[in-house]
Amino acid sequence: MRLDTTLVLSALLATVSCHPSSSAEFSKPSSKDRRSPCPMLNSLANHNWIPRNGRNISVDQLVTALDLALNLSPASSRPVAELAATTSTTGNANTLNLDDLNKHGVIEHDGSLSRGDIAFGDNHSFKPSIYNTVADYFTKDVISITAAAKARSARLRAARAANPAFNFTAREDQFSQFETALYLAVYGKGTEGNAKTKWVNILFREERIPYNEGFRRPTDVITNDDVVELAQKVAAAST
Repeated sequence: MRLDTTLVLSALLATVSCHPSSSAEFSKPSSKDRRSPCPMLNSLANHNWIPRNGRNISVDQLVTALDLALNLSPASSRPVAELAATTSTTGNANTLNLDDLNKHGVIEHDGSLSRGDIAFGDNHSFKPSIYNTVADYFTKDVISITAAAKARSARLRAARAANPAFNFTAREDQFSQFETALYLAVYGKGTEGNAKTKWVNILFREERIPYNEGFRRPTDVITNDDVVELAQKVAAAST
């Protein structure tokens, strides 16, 4: 099966990093700061890898942040940063505000692991009740590929049942597989999965990079091939 590289790269947004200096310490956003539907991007802003206020973030800033925090090569991250910039409302095609990513159908989609669908009005705020149904499948210290796939499938079934306007194309299904693959790769062991449950929960629930719990920037670059392999395993394990 030939997988769309742009989708692989785009998934890197929906999902971190060497131990931060004092300038990259965690701080919760203020009421004036802008945030996106993407936990990973929000965590980057909360740690100042990208501007804390979530405003006027350039493509180059996103590329650098993904490199320093996630160990994603700049050559791989630039296409997704450019895709994100297509949602821009800043007046500059090379920059975006994080809440520009609320635009439906570019990166944000129905059936999110932690957000509500666009049909219900708020597709960007973290919904504990939604994520709790996902985390219910994370019963061990690490999240296997099978557990992650079951959690994703259950969330999609629930979203489809609750939303008469649910829209989930084959492209978005593939994209969703990549998102799950991404958190498995970042917080786990390469293409084996087994992401640390505590770290994944912190990412989603607190939008914080779990440095205090022992996370460090991956030593190996996370490549497109790694994510594609994991996505294929997630698809195979899905019901």
